[in-house]
Amino acid sequence: MKDSPEYLQKRAFYDSLLTIYGRKPVLEALEDLSLPVHKLHLANSNRRDQLIARMEQLATERRIDIAHWDRKGLSRISKNARQDQGVALDLALPHYGTSARFLEEKHENYELLALDGITNPQNLGMIIRSACAGGIDGILLPRKGCAQIDPLVIKASTGTLFKTRILRCDSLAPTLEQFRASGAEVCGLSSHAQDTLSAVPGDRPTIFVLGNETRGVSEGVTKQCSRLVRIPMKNDVESLNVAVTAALISFRHQL
Repeated sequence: MKDSPEYLQKRAFYDSLLTIYGRKPVLEALEDLSLPVHKLHLANSNRRDQLIARMEQLATERRIDIAHWDRKGLSRISKNARQDQGVALDLALPHYGTSARFLEEKHENYELLALDGITNPQNLGMIIRSACAGGIDGILLPRKGCAQIDPLVIKASTGTLFKTRILRCDSLAPTLEQFRASGAEVCGLSSHAQDTLSAVPGDRPTIFVLGNETRGVSEGVTKQCSRLVRIPMKNDVESLNVAVTAALISFRHQL
């Protein structure tokens, strides 16, 4: 039964799994004892070199399950056959999930950040850190067009990734359309907007869209925005780093 407690619990667990791949990222994750690792995946075709032997040793020491696959099976796990190098690792992140699940939960009020084309892992990590510190309810992170969560992002977030709700979706524009249909206001950040950030009241579900470091919010995503807002700046400064913008939004009720 899809509505049974057992099914819902199992679904929540699998929604929380984040799979990383590549020999260096996987080894670094296994060496970091603070990361909640679920399972190590290895291709049967791997030559058992020092890196593979070290991964198996760490997994055994940490009592982590090891699964062996043929190349096709491993590529289904990693979803990136060209770059997985025959290894993948499942991380069980407690606050990792999907936008669809968040909508199903029918929250009365919330504030989310939505990331549109944020490609720099350092920026993504710092955005997560600011959102966590400022109390943002979640971050919409599409699988296409954005940096993916990997050890670089985890390091830049200084551990706050495990305290921040990450809501995955395939593409941002249709996801924002779903949130608008549920009653959320979608605010795109633009230096050319007439309204400033202070004009957003905060008494209804609100999503703030942060655009690409160079190009800003994309055209398709802009069409899903209820309004555009800007952060007022002096001395002819045109823009801020996207992670700084995320921090200002995240702390706008705290200061």
